[in-house]
Amino acid sequence: MQTHVSRLILTDFRNYEALALEFSPGAVVLTGENGAGKTNLLEAISLLTPGRGLRRATLDDVARAQTDGFAVHARIEGAFGEVEIGTGTLGSDGETAGRRVRINGAPARSADDVLQWLRVIWLVPAMDALFTGPAADRRRFIDRLVLAIDPAHGRRALDYEKAMRGRNRLLAENAHDDAWFEAIETQMAETGTAIAAARVEIVRLLQAMVERLPDDSPFPKADIALSGTLEEALGTQAAVDVEEGFRRSLADKRHRDRAAGRTLEGPHRSDLLVRHRPKNMQAELCSTGEQKALLTGLVLSHARLVAELAGAPPILLLDEIAAHLDAGRRAALFSILEDLDCQAFMTGTDAALFSSLEGRAQFLTVSGGTVRQG
Repeated sequence: MQTHVSRLILTDFRNYEALALEFSPGAVVLTGENGAGKTNLLEAISLLTPGRGLRRATLDDVARAQTDGFAVHARIEGAFGEVEIGTGTLGSDGETAGRRVRINGAPARSADDVLQWLRVIWLVPAMDALFTGPAADRRRFIDRLVLAIDPAHGRRALDYEKAMRGRNRLLAENAHDDAWFEAIETQMAETGTAIAAARVEIVRLLQAMVERLPDDSPFPKADIALSGTLEEALGTQAAVDVEEGFRRSLADKRHRDRAAGRTLEGPHRSDLLVRHRPKNMQAELCSTGEQKALLTGLVLSHARLVAELAGAPPILLLDEIAAHLDAGRRAALFSILEDLDCQAFMTGTDAALFSSLEGRAQFLTVSGGTVRQG
């Protein structure tokens, strides 16, 4: 059964002072001029999952100008039943705090709890430079792919980052307390190996899903791999041996890392490698259009994978997607979304690009903080 957002209520979110919308299952097309607030609606939905949303914005930036906080509330219906999810910094008492998450009115233990109800995947213009940009962006991309399958991945990543910051602080202070280093490095080895193993597994599963694409797919097949000390070691060694090897390496290389002022080895240095299979070319060397088609194909394959493993298709947020695809690929995209049977929010400035979806999608026009049907 399709999991979908059936109702969305925003309070002091970006350019929306107060907004309540009803959504239908399936495709939802949001059109309007640049700056009207289309992407803001997608961002609100992206905040119904762990993390900082599709813009990775600070909480202060998300709140409407000159307000004390924001709130996003949604009703989710579908395979796992009906649930009310709320998040934001504006509490029911009118006071603000850090971001909170409530499920059916009760405080969630953590933001990861919402993954029991829905998974959200997005493709936005800022990701167009994924293959040519810094490795950190690709690590963040692969980790979000993992998180949609494995809700515990986010906690492991936070624990690793916290431990690494502690080690870097000891290095910067020129500390030589072996007991402190050993405790931190043991935690880094455990969580770091688990992070690398989860990445290796998602790449294996995603590559298998890509293989199911037809050879003449409008979104070309990609060959994907990971570059990183731990990820590569997991290909030939048991995880327990990789973990112990990483722990010893951290201990042996304290002098080098102290000179550098930071930890130089670990999953925080890994990279995602992608090749355009039909052209046998590295993704970063492909044309802009080819890179977009590759990335779209990976996101769609991941959506299929989530649907199979999570028991329900994810909600897709596709910002300005049609403008970057020719007519053939647009038609293929719309067909794939229907086959996925997922709720897909798509934005664009030109409604004509979505004309083939007339009668098969909900059309909304966004203008200056207001949204109307049609």
